[in-house]
Amino acid sequence: MKSPNKIPCRKSFTDTLLELARTDKDIIAVTSDASGSATLTDFGKELPEQFVEVGIAEQNAVGVSAGLASAGMKVFIFGPACFYVARSLEQVKVDMAYSQMPVKICGVSGGVAYSQLGATHHSLHDIAVLRTFPGMEVYLPCDVRQTRKLVEKLVNRPKPAYIRVGRNAVPDVYENDDFDFELGKANTLMEGNDLTIIGTGETVAHCLEAGRMLKEHGINARVLDMHSIKPFDREAVLKAARETGRIVTAEEHSIYGGLGAIVAEITAQECPVRMKILGVPDENVIHASPLTVFRHYGFDYQGIYEAGMALVESEK
Repeated sequence: MKSPNKIPCRKSFTDTLLELARTDKDIIAVTSDASGSATLTDFGKELPEQFVEVGIAEQNAVGVSAGLASAGMKVFIFGPACFYVARSLEQVKVDMAYSQMPVKICGVSGGVAYSQLGATHHSLHDIAVLRTFPGMEVYLPCDVRQTRKLVEKLVNRPKPAYIRVGRNAVPDVYENDDFDFELGKANTLMEGNDLTIIGTGETVAHCLEAGRMLKEHGINARVLDMHSIKPFDREAVLKAARETGRIVTAEEHSIYGGLGAIVAEITAQECPVRMKILGVPDENVIHASPLTVFRHYGFDYQGIYEAGMALVESEK
């Protein structure tokens, strides 16, 4: 497993937005006492007239942002993911999704980034909940370069969206900026026909490493980066199901309703295949570092490798 990039995705997000906001005065950043954790300090200092601080009031942040969006502003909310998919969920549902206000929520420290703080600070239900809101889009970029491309794509997109990023720096999945990035389309990181491994967000680097490990043992895995949860790339999943016959999904999310469930819903109806869904089971997460949590529940690179190996060997 490669060493992490020194820049976390949240910093890539705010740096990109600041760069765009210098020339586009309609871009507004809103936060709920999270300038530090969201790395918004530079934005607030340089562009104070495009920066709104509401204090610890996530519901108000969504309402204020929806109002600004209704007046034509391009609004991005920043704060801990756990609060925007729980405390302010009704406002997200009504003010953003139902009203189709094109506000973008950047949920920082998503998944188990705040793992030692316990269940109150985990966001392991966000994919399951937000993908059911009509018109709401959901994205989980996997590294700093993809995060930058995502911000550039979303800034003028007329739809509400939720973007989840972690807290710590993660390994580079993409070595340079020369890669395709299209909303709603998965990226193929490795080709293979023995099985398919699908990841989203911070699990993608682990999926790629697991694919390399499997290749060393003669198993050619196809690895998909599913950065776009909604809209979702059904075609890539069905193609993988037909061509590889086995799928492992890995997500920093509950095993209920997330990436694995989406893949299972698609394949069950159109091309049933053997599957293994890796994620957090029906329990409160252990108190440990994020990587230890990944390892404990088997959605780190070693767990993904073992699941892939077991799926292939079970059919020999």
